[in-house]
Amino acid sequence: MFRRSIALFIGILFFATTNSVFAQDAARLESGQYILANIAVTGKMSYNEQTVVTFTGLEKGQSINVPGEEISAAIKKLWKLGLFSDVNFYVDRIQGDSIYLELAINELPKISEVRIQGVKKGKQESLIKDTGLTKGKVVNENLLTTTKNYIENKYKKDGFYNTKVAINVIPDSNAVKMVVNIDKGKKVKIKSINFTGNQQLSNAKLKKAMKDTKVKAFPNPLRIFKSSKFIEDKYNADLANIVNKYKEKGYRDARVTSDTVVYNPKKNMVSIDINIEEGHKYYFGDIKYLGNTVYTNQQLNQILGIKKGEVYNGVLLQERIADPKPDANDITNLYQNNGYLFSNINAVEVKTANDTIDFEIRIVEGPIAYFNRITVVGNDKTNDRVIYRELATRPGQKWNKENVINTIRELGALGFFDAETIRPDVKNPDPATGTVDVEWNVTEKGSSQIELQGGYGGGGFIGTLGLSFNNFSMRNIFKKDAYTPLPMGDGQKLSLRLQGSTYFQTYSLSFTEPWFGGKKPIQLFSSLSHSKQFLYNYSSSDVDRDRSFTISSITMGVSKRLSQPDFYMRLSHSLTFQYYDLNNYNTGLFTFGNGTSKNLAYTIELTRDNRGRNPIYPTYGSLFSLSFRTTFPYSWVNGIDYADLQNQAQYKSVDSNGNYLDANGNPTSVLGDAVADQAKIDQKRFNWLEYYKVKFKADTYTKIAGDLVLRSLGEFGFMGAYNSERGLVPFERFYVGGDGMANYALDGREVIQLRGYPNQSLSPVDENGTQIGATIYNKFTLEMRYPITLKPQASIYGLTFLEAGASYDGFKNYNPFALKRSAGFGLRVFMPAFGLLGIDFGYGFDPLPGYQQANGWETHFIIGQQF
Repeated sequence: MFRRSIALFIGILFFATTNSVFAQDAARLESGQYILANIAVTGKMSYNEQTVVTFTGLEKGQSINVPGEEISAAIKKLWKLGLFSDVNFYVDRIQGDSIYLELAINELPKISEVRIQGVKKGKQESLIKDTGLTKGKVVNENLLTTTKNYIENKYKKDGFYNTKVAINVIPDSNAVKMVVNIDKGKKVKIKSINFTGNQQLSNAKLKKAMKDTKVKAFPNPLRIFKSSKFIEDKYNADLANIVNKYKEKGYRDARVTSDTVVYNPKKNMVSIDINIEEGHKYYFGDIKYLGNTVYTNQQLNQILGIKKGEVYNGVLLQERIADPKPDANDITNLYQNNGYLFSNINAVEVKTANDTIDFEIRIVEGPIAYFNRITVVGNDKTNDRVIYRELATRPGQKWNKENVINTIRELGALGFFDAETIRPDVKNPDPATGTVDVEWNVTEKGSSQIELQGGYGGGGFIGTLGLSFNNFSMRNIFKKDAYTPLPMGDGQKLSLRLQGSTYFQTYSLSFTEPWFGGKKPIQLFSSLSHSKQFLYNYSSSDVDRDRSFTISSITMGVSKRLSQPDFYMRLSHSLTFQYYDLNNYNTGLFTFGNGTSKNLAYTIELTRDNRGRNPIYPTYGSLFSLSFRTTFPYSWVNGIDYADLQNQAQYKSVDSNGNYLDANGNPTSVLGDAVADQAKIDQKRFNWLEYYKVKFKADTYTKIAGDLVLRSLGEFGFMGAYNSERGLVPFERFYVGGDGMANYALDGREVIQLRGYPNQSLSPVDENGTQIGATIYNKFTLEMRYPITLKPQASIYGLTFLEAGASYDGFKNYNPFALKRSAGFGLRVFMPAFGLLGIDFGYGFDPLPGYQQANGWETHFIIGQQF
């Protein structure tokens, strides 16, 4: 307890040599009027003396009464500050008509350290922030009481009815350490929910309408994220959901007449009784529009979609007029997307006859609004122009809500800002001038990433170092002052990746300029890479460095955002050249061990991407892509008869150990001229690679409930040849299975994720058992995601999945229903400095090729893969 006492002691001692002087002083004492000569401040305090005197409001030389209002007012002012535990005025001495006072005070202690016990570390920081228990804050009884009450009420609202909070204050020099002990107890469960008065809707339907208030029951595998717990705010929302459910069925007058929540402290459970008055069932009558000049009644009816005679649905009516979803197809957005920011639309019941309700939809269109002042705040590293060029809200343009939503998504897709905190503040809307200001609030987050990993793959240890600078500034690369630690802020992307093991090395460098020229959203991208692999014996782990295979490649491309048919479309073109060099590298993949091949390919891709504003955890939207990759059809113009060329072959192939096989598949040591001729033939076949590829991908995100999101994914790929006699090249094929990471592959293969099976294990093999890759694949995924946290420091979400897919060696073997199936669960962690990290546990229900039993469980580690 803090002692609060106010004492006024006036000790007066007069020393006089004559009676007349004493009498004169005695007369003044009776009147109590003095001139304040000085105030001396004593006691424990951190403020200087003059500051405390200033707090009192008293000044030297002023006339005061002792005792009197001046002293009382000074004491009240000091107490009102809430800084002191004791305030006492004393009379030090009186000299003539001057009085000297002493102010004795004790300052209240301040917080030196706060510790919160009983909750997780992540919750501790938010509690300290919410309660304001910061270092240096004055500790008084009011602070202790309000802190205790706040925490107890906070957890009671979250369903912890028995929360108890104890606060200990420990002296610490001139301050105190505060220890807050929280005992949440167990969450209150719901024993039963009973309804009375409901005849039209069953108890089961009403309980289903209560989304967050569920009865305690045996574990239900279909109710993973909706356990039984009583949370008052969500319970009140569910009472409204019950009424809305009746409104959806035509019962406009339905209401909850009473509800009772009875708490049983022994069992820590509540029983809920809800009384309902259903009322009559209604139907829509005439619906008229008033005040609409911009859109006709017919246009508005198409959006409203409600006809006379249909069962009344109050929830649907409100959604068609003003849906809470920002991109909904409703009448309000129809106006908002055409400049009418100040429009106001309301549905009014004008007549009720028997069971039919007539409505007037009253529209106040208002003036067209135009964007006036557009500003951005919160960007400390990213240059303003990088943000402004992404804004679809520009001064002078008509107000368009859809453009505001698109801008939120585009800023989130940059990856430079916390997507969850991007916020447009609409300021100074003025119907008189028809203008509105928008201030965009962004929060910077780390945009550069480092990838450092090691593991076993392909029979050996593989190490990887990757650096990705996602907000790079190439123009400042020679400016010393720009290195903090690297030149940043221009939105460019620079990536460097090194990967290697005992038998291969890969080096790659890529650069992307998202706004080539700075005026239009035309993306320029380029990459260089060089890979070298030595012949590796998987059984003995021996590396033969005299036999190697190298690939050097360069890619240049452009990508442009389209305005038609909508804002989300993008068209890209790229040209890739690859140079393959084989040095005594005889394997089953290639039919010649010495020589070169060249691959010049053009790719065109059309994508539509309107996934939600957070690229790490989209909650709505979709990504559709269609791509076509092709080489020049050399066989149409080079005059070579490839059928005749194939007939010249003297042996069939080469096995995995580099031994030549004859036409019957038997090993032969007769190489001579026949082998030399065969090598020349194959070198001629694959001198310039010839093929084409078509790929399609559909990736959609649907919010199920709250933050629970369903991802649906479908993929298809096909690789074909222009000349069947020349055949398909051994490069650029599809390999299905595993985590979807390419690892060390050097033949241009595309690795398709299918969890629950070993990496690249579901691809066709030749007659020698060597994987040759697929020319067709299809894959389907259903993935349920739920976020644990979406903070800028780390975004974490859990997932469960069902997958099915397969690959085929040509259309003759293609069966889209003969799929390898799997299911499992996993976790994803995205940290700005390291990118995406994850782990999946998948169970393969089908056997691997050549086996009879289901593959079973597989563990997959995901590092740096896209979302």
